[in-house]
Amino acid sequence: MIREMTIADYEEILDLWVNTEGMGLRSLDDSREGIATFLKRNPRTSFVALDAGKIIGAILCGNDGRRGYIYHTVVQVPYRNQGIGTQLVEAAISALQREGITRVCLNVLETNEQGKAFWQNRGWEKKDLLGFYSQSITEKENRPFFEMQ
Repeated sequence: MIREMTIADYEEILDLWVNTEGMGLRSLDDSREGIATFLKRNPRTSFVALDAGKIIGAILCGNDGRRGYIYHTVVQVPYRNQGIGTQLVEAAISALQREGITRVCLNVLETNEQGKAFWQNRGWEKKDLLGFYSQSITEKENRPFFEMQ
C-alpha cells in the first residue's frame, strides 16, 4: 500500500534511510525538524510504501512552485524489484502534476550505482551540461548523519 508521508513516519523512515547504502543524509536537513518543515511546505507529495503496517519504502518529494524535486527514494532490499519504487515515483509525479508542476529534478550520488541504475531504467536522463552548486546559508553545522557508504 502507498500513502502520503506524515511526520509520524519519521523514525521508521530515518531508520530506512540510515540503513540504505548510497544514501546521503544531513544533520539539519534530514532531522525530524527539517523533515517536518519540508512536509509542512509539501504536504501531499511525499509517500511511504507499507507492508503489514511497516514502512518498507519512501520517497521525499516537493516543489518550489516551478520545479519538482525528489529526494531520498528508498525501498528495503527484500522488497526491491517488485515495482514498489516505481509506484512511489509514480505517486510523487502524479501529486506534482496535480499541483501544476511540469518538470522534476533529482540528484544521485556519483558513487550510488544502484540509485543511478534505478533512475536510468525509468527513463531519467543525467544532465551533464548543468553544474550543481550549493552553499550553506546557516550558522548551524549541517554535517553528514553518518559516513556515506
